[in-house]
Amino acid sequence: MLSKTSIFTFAAVLAALPVSSALAQQPQTQQDIAITPEVRREVIATAIKKLNASYIFPETAKKMEAAIHERDGKHEYDSITSGRKLAQALTEHLQEVSHDKHLRVRFSYEPVEEERENEEPTPVERENLRRQGARINFGFEKVERLQGNVGYLDLRGFYEASVAADTVTAAMNFLSNCEAVIIDLRQNGGGDPATVALISTYLFGPEPVHLNDLYYRPNDSTRQYWTLPFVPGKRLADKDVYILTSKRTFSAAEEFTYNLKNLKRATIIGETTGGGAHPGGMERLGRNFAMFLPTGRAINPISKTNWEGTGVSPDVPVAADKALTVAHLSAAKKIMQKETDPQLREAFKNLVDRLERERDAGSAAK
Repeated sequence: MLSKTSIFTFAAVLAALPVSSALAQQPQTQQDIAITPEVRREVIATAIKKLNASYIFPETAKKMEAAIHERDGKHEYDSITSGRKLAQALTEHLQEVSHDKHLRVRFSYEPVEEERENEEPTPVERENLRRQGARINFGFEKVERLQGNVGYLDLRGFYEASVAADTVTAAMNFLSNCEAVIIDLRQNGGGDPATVALISTYLFGPEPVHLNDLYYRPNDSTRQYWTLPFVPGKRLADKDVYILTSKRTFSAAEEFTYNLKNLKRATIIGETTGGGAHPGGMERLGRNFAMFLPTGRAINPISKTNWEGTGVSPDVPVAADKALTVAHLSAAKKIMQKETDPQLREAFKNLVDRLERERDAGSAAK
């Protein structure tokens, strides 16, 4: 379970939120239910109440309320008797006003758990979180050494730091002997900003670096995120870093990318990202409904803004399926320029020639 005010959402992390796993995973084949007009009215009224109380932009919440009331007044929802279709319709209508991709109403065939005042997970919930994360290796899909001693990390999510830390350490230490590092976020939908800070720490020296701030409306507070004073193993502060992005790169994955881009610590290669910079958490709307409610916004200490609605633009724009080849090629060229051994330089030249052919042919290296 994650705190309601501590995360950017992604599919794997949602399974750890204080709602049923069926709700979190949102399988399209999950059984639907027929809803009554009373249930429909409860879901709509509760959603509007929670938006007005906590949505990051109160004026936008009022606009969403007016839009929903207008549709309701025209009886647009009267014909909806499917739980799944109500969630889909409300998500579409709320996003039409807010343009907030984090804001989603979700349906669950299984009952949604009642909200608790104490948001801290119980020991059983913490163990379930660890087990759920372990099934997907806490988002670490692949760590390997590419030809030319270039490290490659395929990271699919930033799972909660308290349970993912050992895996983070193992992966980053594996990469520490490589000449350069490619971090692939093309299929990364977000997660925990504390894990963003933990992984980022390995890419800087021991002096603290201010990465990002998150402002939360409900308690009018701002939380700062800095690199950590200590991490187990070796830092990679002297390594060139390349980040691969796609249109699917979202939320905390965008934060990681945006932070390092503004700090000029990485070269971003790929496509402009999805454009979601509003953290939040799940709010119960009724027995079978919940809403991911964005209650905060990112404030980068350098740009003083964030990537909401615009995404993070790459330094090297290429199609997502070419990004790895282009990054590997860029790293190989840079390493070759430093190499003094004639045989190794020749080996790098052959590698560069091959990668250039693959790039020009449009074939991805992976």
